[in-house]
Amino acid sequence: MIGDIVETKQCQLKDPMDLFHSGQVVKICAPMVRYSKLAFRTLVRKYSCDLCYTPMIVAADFVRSEKARDSEFTTNKGDHPLIVQFAAKEAQILCDAAHIVCPFADGIDLNCGCPQRWAMAEGYGACLINKPELVRDMVRHVRNQINNPRFSVSIKIRIHEDLKRTVDLCQKAEATGVSWITVHGRSVEERHQPVHYDAIKIIKQSMSIPIVANGDIKTLKDAENVHHLTGADGIMVARGLLANPAMFAGYEETPLKCIQDWVDIALEHGTPFTCFHHHLMYMMERITSKQEKKVFNVLSSTSAVLDYLNNHYGV
Repeated sequence: MIGDIVETKQCQLKDPMDLFHSGQVVKICAPMVRYSKLAFRTLVRKYSCDLCYTPMIVAADFVRSEKARDSEFTTNKGDHPLIVQFAAKEAQILCDAAHIVCPFADGIDLNCGCPQRWAMAEGYGACLINKPELVRDMVRHVRNQINNPRFSVSIKIRIHEDLKRTVDLCQKAEATGVSWITVHGRSVEERHQPVHYDAIKIIKQSMSIPIVANGDIKTLKDAENVHHLTGADGIMVARGLLANPAMFAGYEETPLKCIQDWVDIALEHGTPFTCFHHHLMYMMERITSKQEKKVFNVLSSTSAVLDYLNNHYGV
């Protein structure tokens, strides 16, 4: 809720571009519907995550409805650097949304990669990769209207079957002043097919702004391999971090300390039970037997979960 974050002052915000110029690969938590909210961002930041995204927010709803703003966007002093990801198809609405979050975040990201049918039907997400002029117009508007030069404007895309079209889209966005581009190395039609890291490498070689690689990165070793394969300046992880929020700190599976941290953070933030429980189900996927999962996954209250963790793991 905006009310929770008024104490955050502009001068405390970190510039995400400094991360890309640090000489280190930037470790990024992806925008995940329902999951990459404040409590989870707080957890992954404890375990070497450099930059976090909010879940995708529909800009038009966010601008129109105070209720949407309160439910979709919560942050605090420690939640930086932070990128707010928007689904948008009109330049002025994206600008209006950017104005609202500008005092509390370090940048916005335009979603040009979501392949879900509802998003594409509404003109959002991955259908924008076929509208480079519209993307350019939206980036330009935000650049012209937000008078904080340290506020980043990035885009997240999928690739075309014909990679020349993707390179053209990226170069047009770069010319308009986009800060960096995240590339999910699959086309709109591809879901579980192998990621085209070779395509990300070609895009990286065609650009002078930072490129972030995304897709099927489950471990720190995967992240290092993808960096070497593509030359990407940053690595964005989604499901790999859900399964192991301590991944970027080098842990091969979720340590008990991380589970304890999640319990503490989630309770402190008043995380709804379903979200609290789902995160634990993901985190414990690799460390529980089939039999344990059968019991744990059907627990139906916070107190039942806490008792289970205490009795079985001493958490």
